Amino acid sequence: MALIHASYGRQELGRMVRRLSAQERPILFAPKTWAFWRNNIMCFCVNNVLGHCLESLYCKVMDRCFGIIDDDYAVKFDPWYHPYWVYGLGGEAMTLIFEPIKEKILARHGSLPGAMLETYAIAVLAAMGMELGFGLLVNQPDEQGNYPYWDNSKLPLNILRQAWLVNDLVMGAVAVVHIWLAYPLFCKGMSKLSERAANAAFAATVGAFAAACVSSYGRLIKEGHLPSPCPTLRRSESI
Repeated sequence: MALIHASYGRQELGRMVRRLSAQERPILFAPKTWAFWRNNIMCFCVNNVLGHCLESLYCKVMDRCFGIIDDDYAVKFDPWYHPYWVYGLGGEAMTLIFEPIKEKILARHGSLPGAMLETYAIAVLAAMGMELGFGLLVNQPDEQGNYPYWDNSKLPLNILRQAWLVNDLVMGAVAVVHIWLAYPLFCKGMSKLSERAANAAFAATVGAFAAACVSSYGRLIKEGHLPSPCPTLRRSESI
């Protein structure tokens, strides 16, 4: 009986995902419309913070399983609302990559599981490329060999000592949920609002995100985790 219910639940979820994709297709990728960019700017803001929260949980699991999270790792002292830009940028990259081709992938496979599996494979490769690219740009080791943000150099399945396949497999799974479920649901919800209400939601989201940036960066600078943009002021405050 449990297996029957589980199978029925998967079928219902699959039908819902396909309906979402078909019904919201005109707004999921419409770069010539304000609604499209409004939705994506809001998703960018939310994903920066949501990604931080998910990373905090992920790091706890990885630390318990592999013991690889340093005591001074940023996620342990960053305020929960501190934006992790890689997740906002990554979410937008996945949207812009997959939304124009998602229906073609589905048509090619003829089944949702096959389309999602292909999406997952591409998303893993894209996540690997982004992790590797960010690492090569901003995570170079110092003279003592210490990496400023993360150190995957000694882990098995690392890619050029920067990306880690385990991370990429997890990020690929998150990307599939974003592409096939979360983003379409968000767009559907926004489409139910009037233009005035949608713009108000946009303003509130951007305003809250700006406040989170100011508050979190100010707190990190004050606590000494980030350099002050005004060293003279910092010295005068310490006197």
